[in-house]
This record gives sequence, C-alpha cells and structure tokens, in this order.
Amino acid sequence: MARSGALPTAGAVSWLASLCDRKMLTLFSIPKPFEGHIGVIQRNAIESWIRLKPKCEIILFGNEKGAAEICNEFGIKHIPEVDCNEYGTPLVNSLFDKAQEIAKYQLLCYVNADIILTGDFLKAVQMVKKRESFLLIGQRTDVNIDKSLDFSKDNWEKKLRAYTAEYGKLHSPAGIDYFVFSKGLFHNIHPFAIGRTAWDNWLIYRARSVGALVIDITKMVTVIHQNHSYFPYSQRDIWQGQEAIHNQKLAGGRKYNFNLRDATHLLTSRGLRPALTIKHLRKHLNSLAILHPKLSPLVILVKIFLRPIKIVCLKFNLLKNEK
Repeated sequence: MARSGALPTAGAVSWLASLCDRKMLTLFSIPKPFEGHIGVIQRNAIESWIRLKPKCEIILFGNEKGAAEICNEFGIKHIPEVDCNEYGTPLVNSLFDKAQEIAKYQLLCYVNADIILTGDFLKAVQMVKKRESFLLIGQRTDVNIDKSLDFSKDNWEKKLRAYTAEYGKLHSPAGIDYFVFSKGLFHNIHPFAIGRTAWDNWLIYRARSVGALVIDITKMVTVIHQNHSYFPYSQRDIWQGQEAIHNQKLAGGRKYNFNLRDATHLLTSRGLRPALTIKHLRKHLNSLAILHPKLSPLVILVKIFLRPIKIVCLKFNLLKNEK
C-alpha cells in the first residue's frame, strides 16, 4: 500500500488521465463559407459548442471563407487540409481519420456546423461514457433562426429552448446530424462526399456490423437544427445528383441506409433501455438479414408468419377509423 503523502505511481497517473479523458469530448465539424444566413447560423452553432461544460475541444476542418478567422477569434483548432473529390467536396473518410488521429480525447463527436447543442447534450454523453464501444445518435429539432443569438445573456439557453418547443419540429428518424463515438470505432470508411446522401446512414450500419451499441439519445437532449437553404445546390443535387448516386454505390445500396430505428438502445432518465418498440423491432427484423446474411431464410419465414397478423391489424385500424 502506498504511504500517505507518497507521489502517485506512473500507472496511477495514466489511469487518472484516461478516466478524465473519458469525461471529455472532442467536437469536430467542417463548415460552409461564413457568408450570409449560413454564416450567421454557423456562428450561432459554434458559440453554443464553446459554452458546453465541461469544456470541449473543438476542431474545424476545411479552408472555406471565414473559417480561419472564426477559429482565431474563439481559439479553436483549425485544420484547413482535407481530402476532396473531383467536385471539390470534402471526403468523410479524410475528415474522420484526421479527427481520430489528432483528437485530444477518447470520445469524439462529429456535428454538422448548423447544429446548436445545449447543456443536456453532454449530460447524456456522461451517462454512457463508461461503455467501451458505442455510437450516440438522435433526432434533431428543425426551427427557423434568422439572426445572431445573444450568448452574453445567462438565460440564452432557456429562451432558445422555449422558442424551439413552440416553433420547432422534430425531424424524421432518417436524418442524423451528430455522431458521438469512441475513438477507433470508425476506420476504413469509404470516401463518401460529405453533405450528400447515404454516408450518415452507412455509419450506423458500420457501428451495428462491428457489434457496437447504437444508442438513441433523442428523449434526453434538445439538438437544434437551424433551417437554411442549400444554395447554390438544389435538393435534387443533394439527394439525386452524381455525388449522391456515387455515395449510394459506395454504401452498397439502399439496404445499408440504416437510421435511428436501427438503434440497439434508448437513453432514458432511468438509463439505457433496449430498443424494443414496435417500430424498432420491425426495423431490426429487416436489418437482421443485412447484418447476418445466413439468417435470411429465417427472416423470410418470420415475415411470412407475421403477414396475417399485419393484415388483421390493418383491417382493425381501418374499421376503427371508419367509426
């Protein structure tokens, strides 16, 4: 036993450092140019990240207009170099590889640069930080914000939450704007074009395929997406353009488009609970054959068995609605 007042051993120092690292978080993102409305909402997002407690390491990638200046202003780490495709769009694998290489902490979070994070976000992360391998995801709330927020007021978060509760709309489970994960979970990512379709859904598939817990924290957090246009791109470019088509090919097809219904667990005020709602179970059944191809015949048999039950339920609902 160590004597009272003795210096801690190197092993004890290393253990304590590792424990502290698990409590901290590295946020990374790749913003668009800080111009017009996009510039306003990106600044709002970054200012919200800066105010998270405990303080996070923040890394901004890319060399878009205004990125270096805002990093200098707020003392944020800036990595201007990131690999791009022939269209000049940054690649997801380059972003995630570099972030995991240089991150100070063992927990990382990729977050889109238009997302405002509030105090409950880190509280949710702290609830699952002891897990060895996990991915945290969740639904965002879409809301219109057209001006710079005043973060100098102590009640900025309270006012923003109230505004979002009144005017915001919860996004569908298909959209994923943040990923909290343990360092090393993601490697050998395909060179997806960021900001196009499929890559975010594929990351959920990858986490499930390697046996990581995939945890939906929607019930515990308010993650705010500031609505914006996609100028100079159209919605068709984002979802059906050449880069989107290429992303789908890299993913292996639409069957690998996993979403929040593929979460294995839900985070609640009582802690982690298995994701066993009807909607989750239905999605899990469809995903089972993708994660475990040898079970495909069994999945087909289960679906055949469940089909009459589904028909009865549909007819019951129709009769109920007619009344």
